[in-house]
Amino acid sequence: VQLQASGGGVVQAGGSLRLSCAASGRTLSAYDIGWFRQVPGKEREFVAAIRRSSRSSTTYYIDSVKGRFTISRDNAKNTVYLQMNSLLVEDTAVYHCAAGQNLITSSYGRAGSYDYWGQGTQVTVSS
Repeated sequence: VQLQASGGGVVQAGGSLRLSCAASGRTLSAYDIGWFRQVPGKEREFVAAIRRSSRSSTTYYIDSVKGRFTISRDNAKNTVYLQMNSLLVEDTAVYHCAAGQNLITSSYGRAGSYDYWGQGTQVTVSS
């Protein structure tokens, strides 16, 4: 499956952005999808994940984005979204989406659990 992330940009603190992860080649609903972010000099950090549709599209978030970010999928558009509200300066990073199959609950936060990655999209939050 090929993934294309988009929607990044520059926004002031408190603003919102919606990232998209569009897939081609395969039906995205069959995959577990994760969003990760990375800043220079640091490891890639898990942000959110959504289980495949056959597992009720259950969602997971890191604590720092709970209540601010929402991950969702639109199977008709073969796309997963990350709605980011109340953005903070510390949310600044390159955001990547990734797809994996048959992930177990304990593995959603590990980048190595995912088989396919899209290119990143830059999110910059200014103060």
